[in-house]
Amino acid sequence: MTRFGQLLVVFATGALVAMTIRAQERTVWDGIYTDEQATRGEALYGEHCVRCHGATLQGNGEGAKSLTDATFKSTWNGISMGALFDRVRLSMPQDKPGSLTRQQVADLLAFILRANKFPAGKDELVRQTDLLNAIVFKSEK
Repeated sequence: MTRFGQLLVVFATGALVAMTIRAQERTVWDGIYTDEQATRGEALYGEHCVRCHGATLQGNGEGAKSLTDATFKSTWNGISMGALFDRVRLSMPQDKPGSLTRQQVADLLAFILRANKFPAGKDELVRQTDLLNAIVFKSEK
């Protein structure tokens, strides 16, 4: 391999590592959902979640926990959005687990993020777990 070829391989490898690091550094503070998506999620919350989690997302004290308090934030702090997505997708709503579509789950999570005062952005929260695994829930900036 020529010197130029070696430099090209080193450069390409470095670029891939930098892109991977940047992707892993994405957090809920990076505007990972849109306001429109959160509004759709709010409507879905009223249909599927309010019975257990309450009108203000505070929980019911009987197993359905708050979705906006310090305990919620500390429980998910440092965990990927993919894990949170799959938790909701596979176990909610409690009376019909797994009945929500991936789009509905993404919209609901957008609403929960907005309720927790994480900033909206220009792109919707994605529905693919593998892409969500590259986004970290960080309770503080």
